[in-house]
Parts: sequence; structure tokens; C-alpha cells
Amino acid sequence: MDISARDNTQHQPYLLLCAAPLDEDTAWQFADLIDRAGTVPVTLIAPASTAATHFPEAEILNASTSEPQTLDHAGTDITVQRLQHAAYLHITTALKVSGQPPHPADGPWQDVPDEPDSMPQTQQASPDQPNAPATPAPIPSPTAATEVNGEVFPALLTASTDPSGLRPLSPTTSPTGHEDKTGPGTDTAVPSLPAPAAAADSTAAAGAAEADDPAPSADKPTVPVAEEREAHDLHAPEIRVLGPVEVTGVDSTGHGPRMAQLAALLYFRPGRNADVLCADMDPINPWSTSTLNARMQGLRSSLGSDSTGNVYVPRRKTGEDPYRLTAAVRCDWTHFLQLVERALPQGPSGLTDLEQALTLVRGRPFGGKALPWAEPYQQEMVTRIIDVAHTVATYRTPAGPHHDLSAARQAIATGLEVDDSAELLYRDWIRLEAARGNRTGLHTAITRIQHVNAALDCSLETETTQLINKLLNTPDTTVRNAGPAIS
Repeated sequence: MDISARDNTQHQPYLLLCAAPLDEDTAWQFADLIDRAGTVPVTLIAPASTAATHFPEAEILNASTSEPQTLDHAGTDITVQRLQHAAYLHITTALKVSGQPPHPADGPWQDVPDEPDSMPQTQQASPDQPNAPATPAPIPSPTAATEVNGEVFPALLTASTDPSGLRPLSPTTSPTGHEDKTGPGTDTAVPSLPAPAAAADSTAAAGAAEADDPAPSADKPTVPVAEEREAHDLHAPEIRVLGPVEVTGVDSTGHGPRMAQLAALLYFRPGRNADVLCADMDPINPWSTSTLNARMQGLRSSLGSDSTGNVYVPRRKTGEDPYRLTAAVRCDWTHFLQLVERALPQGPSGLTDLEQALTLVRGRPFGGKALPWAEPYQQEMVTRIIDVAHTVATYRTPAGPHHDLSAARQAIATGLEVDDSAELLYRDWIRLEAARGNRTGLHTAITRIQHVNAALDCSLETETTQLINKLLNTPDTTVRNAGPAIS
């Protein structure tokens, strides 16, 4: 193990890990990065077999021993730590997912509106709440949160401090027409690390193997695309991933949560074989084929069949056939896309569909933690939900025929429930409070984003700082001290 460092301070250095053989081009890039770091302490750890040639002055440690070794640069003895193979696989899987490029805006998503260039117009004060002359004010410090906590927009405050605690203001209705009574206690998210249920899965009886019964004719499902997934059977089971994963007919206890995760995997990644599915369901301790077949059998029983008797989870004809669902199975994400991609090109005229799409959102997609295979989809969903929330807030906040601050507030709250660090939505919140003429709410929104950024150890975005300065320090801005926000 080759260690090349530049540490001009007494602080712990940043670590750059390079597990792959270090070629000359990569070595030069690392060297340039370390050189540009200046006074920032940086340590590069790379395989000595290739790194020593490019960094001849670097220290070399023996990674095969557990005995203490002297690290001259640090002036102390160190013991090289090791990762279990399962932990190594978990880390490398996460790094592969994080390295995927972001999805560019295309199609209807190009119609997501930009942020307003001008300041929002304030509403006229009522006779019992006259406007107070505006005076330049400093940006509030994070400690100011204790003075306004709970007074303004409690839903938004809850979203920024405890996303799991934010529930819709009124019961939402699922596309099936049933009231959504999901609460914090019904979270069925499955962590990516093995849980006790996974251990039970691995001991499932092998007698539950897939039968070789002839499968009913059904079209092979494809990766969900809104325009290709119009549901024709409104009574077909629905996979809900815009929150904790749920599936119509699948219990939330026992093996139910794992079967729901399996159904989501089959929907988003159809046509996979047993080995791929077993690894996707638990990258650390992959399922056995007998466990997979047992869960498939349970899922088939839970989802049932359509009015013609065709099961929604087809049986495979041979052991080589892929596992899949029929194309009739629905998903709230596909419904969300259908509504949004139809509405965005319409501008403000599409607000009804946009707001209906937001009612499908029950929390962070796939729950608090998604399995590694679902993480790219989760990030895509979070991004799109924020886009829709921002669009609704942008259309609903200004004065005019579409003005509805309550609807704008609900959209922002929904977006912050999904990602409480979305600075774009905090700017929408700040504009909303300014449009309402609510100085207390304005300071609350500013304080909240400061708290979030302080926790993330990062600075406010330039757009946020400029907006705050513009609203608080413009002499002709009229902002009154208002009471609690509309509920």
C-alpha cells in the first residue's frame, strides 16, 4: 500500500482511495489534484505495485499484516484496518451507483419553469393587519429558529426537520380509489444490509420451487415509460414506490415487505434471471434460488389473477425463462409520469394534473433506504418530484388567475418531505412568504435553510443569498409581521 500525502496542518487529511492499478495518466491527475489542494491536507492511498513507480517518495505499508507499522509522515505507528468482503461489496456497489451520470432534462421536462427574476408582489394587508414600513434587515442566524419554531407553516417546518413526520393535510386517494391511511408506523422500507427477515428467507423450503406449468400469454413488460404504460385494468394490483414500498394485496408483515420489494424489482427491471434477482434483493447475502421461488409463489398468490383468470405473476415454462410480471400491473410512479408529462407543456393550464401527481407522493421514494438496484430510480424520482413541486409553487405564488398560496405551500411541503435539503424549494418558500407579506415566515424559511446547510457543512447557493438580500434589504419591499400561516 502506497501512501502519498501533503499535510501542512494538524488536521486529519482528506483520503483519496484508489483500489485499481494506478496507470501513468491517473497518477498525474492525482498528483495535480494534491498539488492544487494547497494547504488542504490530502492523502492518496493506492496499490504499491503500480503507485510506487509514479510516487517514488511515498511511504509503503504492508497491507497483509495486522502488526503495527511506523508511518513516518504521521510520526506514529498505525495498524492497517481491513474490510470484510461483504462490507467491501456494499461500498463498491454504492460507489458504482453514485458514479452514474445524472439524467438530462428532455421532452416535457424542458418545460419546468425557471425561477422568477423579479420579486413576488405582496398582497394588500387587511385592516386589522396594516403593513409596517420595511427596514433593511440582516439575514437571521440559525439560533433564531427557536423563536419561530412552530409558528409559521408547521408542515414545512416538519418537512425540513423530520421528513418522516410530515403527513398530507388531508387523506389522499390512491388511483384505485381507496383512501391512503399510510402513517409513520407502516413504513415497509427494507434496508440494504441484511435484516432478520432476510435470514429467514435464506432458509425457505426448497419445495416451493417454480412449477413448469404453461404460462398464459402475456406481453413482456418493459422499463416503465409513461406513454407506454397506460393502465387498461383499473382493478389490477398497483406497486407504490413514491414512499415506503407497498403492493396491493401484499401484507406489510412477515415476508410481505420483501415480496413488495421483489415486485418493484420485477416491474422496474423485468426479464432478469434468478441469479441477478437473488443478488439484487440482497447484494451482501444473495438469496438462494429456492428462496426466490418461494417469494415468487407468495407474490403470485397475493396478486391473484385478472377477470379472465390470467395470473399477474406468470409461471415460467422452463427454468431458463426470466421472471416477470404481466404488463397489466400498475405503478404509482408511472401514473405520476403520465400526469406530469401531459401537464408540463400546458404551462399553468396543467396545474390540476401536476397537483394530482403530487398527491401520489407519500414520502421519500422507496422509503428511507432503497436497495442498491433502486437507488438510481430513487434519485430520478426525487429530482422529478422537486421539479413538479417547484413548478406548482412558481405558478401559484404570483398574483393572477392561478394565485393560490395554500396550494403552493402544499406543493413545497411535499417536495421537502422527499428531500429536505432541496434549496430550490426553500427559495420557493421564501418567495411565498414574501408574496404573503409575512416577515416572521420569511425569517423562518431563511433560518431553516441555514440549519440544513450548516448540518451539511456547505454554504448557501448564490441564488439563495441574492434572493435573501434582495427581499430583506430592498427599501421598497413591504413585509409585515404576520401571524401563523394559512393551514
